[in-house]
Amino acid sequence: MLHPADVFTAVVAWLAVLAVCVAAVLLGQTARTAPVRRRSRAARIGLFVSLSGPWLTVLAGAAIGLITGAWLAAAAGTACAIVLVALVGLALRPR
Repeated sequence: MLHPADVFTAVVAWLAVLAVCVAAVLLGQTARTAPVRRRSRAARIGLFVSLSGPWLTVLAGAAIGLITGAWLAAAAGTACAIVLVALVGLALRPR
């Protein structure tokens, strides 16, 4: 059985992950507000990664936490992965 302090820490860590995810999605919205014109394949992939990637990363991180039981480590890794996904999406679709 987990100590209540461990549960509280894990819950706060996952709330921080959700905050990072929302920030990444808002960053991805900048890629969507560009004028509509013929987009290249990389730009379409970048747009998908910018908008959907952070949420998919949260789902993958939660699945890893569920499988391993290491919720705090999964939250930390998920936050880092969300930042990486947001930067990749921004690099593929800079405007």
